[in-house]
Amino acid sequence: MGCEPFTSGSPPAANPAQVRRAVIARGTATELKALVGRQTIAVQPRDPRRLAEVERIISEVAGRKAEPRGRDVVTVQVDGDTAFAEVVRRLEAGGIGVTELGLRLPSLDEVFYTLTGNSAERRDAEEAA
Repeated sequence: MGCEPFTSGSPPAANPAQVRRAVIARGTATELKALVGRQTIAVQPRDPRRLAEVERIISEVAGRKAEPRGRDVVTVQVDGDTAFAEVVRRLEAGGIGVTELGLRLPSLDEVFYTLTGNSAERRDAEEAA
C-alpha cells in the first residue's frame, strides 16, 4: 500500500470537474493517524449504573473530560498507552467489571476532522440539518 493524498473538498458532485479539493496531508493510514497523535480509551461497564464512576476515573487519568459514545460507553483521548494501564488498575480497584475496554488510534474520519479544523459536533449538526 502506497501513500495516498488525504484531501478536503466538497461532497461528490454530478460533475466531478466541479469538485475542488486540496491535499492537506500525505501518508499511509498509520502515518496520518500518527499526525493526530492521541489514542482513545473506550469503556463500557458491565453495570450501566456505574457509568458515572467510569467517566470520573477515565477523566481523572486522562486529565480531560470523557465523552459518551453510544449506549453506555464513554471515551477519552489520552497522550499515551500508560494511561490505559492506569485505567485498568483503577477499574479493578473499584470493582468495576467491563464488557468493553479498548485503546485505539484515531479513525481516519477523526484525522480528517482534526486536520481540517472540523469538529465532530459541527459535523453532527450539519448532518442533522
